[in-house]
Parts: sequence; C-alpha cells; structure tokens
Amino acid sequence: MPIEIVDNSTESRFEILVDGKVAGFADYLLLPTKVVFTHTEVLPAYEGQGLAGKLVGHALQASADTGLRVEPRCPYVAKYIERHPEFQELVA
Repeated sequence: MPIEIVDNSTESRFEILVDGKVAGFADYLLLPTKVVFTHTEVLPAYEGQGLAGKLVGHALQASADTGLRVEPRCPYVAKYIERHPEFQELVA
C-alpha cells in the first residue's frame, strides 16, 4: 500500500494518500510567520493504521524546514508535539 503525503496548498491542508486516494488530512491556516493547524482527520476506512501520526509528523517537519513556527489549535497536533519533543521548539 503506497503512502504519499502532499501539501495541498490550494485547500490549505496536508493530505495523506493511500494508493492515490485521500485517506486523511491536516487543515492549516498559513500566516506570515507561522502555520496554525486547525483540524486533523483520518477517514474511517483508514483509521488504526498510524496514518495521522505520519501525516502530522510530516506536516510539522515541513513547517520546520520552511522556518515557520506552529500554533497547534488541533488537539491531535498538540498531543503529537507533546509526545515528540523534537517539535516543541516550533510552537509559537
């Protein structure tokens, strides 16, 4: 099962694709100095496969790579950052 994560900037969200189909997404609001993550969702057919963690990890790393800070309004993103200290320095 091939997995790909893309930044769909038109929809303001990172998407995780499984076999080319959207399996989940992390919505964001892009501001000049930070990315505000507002909602993360994995579609029911794809739950329990660890996709949300892969998606959020990728989204946070992409934010770090562009030098942007992160505001985790989404509870899943906030919890992910809490469990992964390497991303705590990103929090705005």
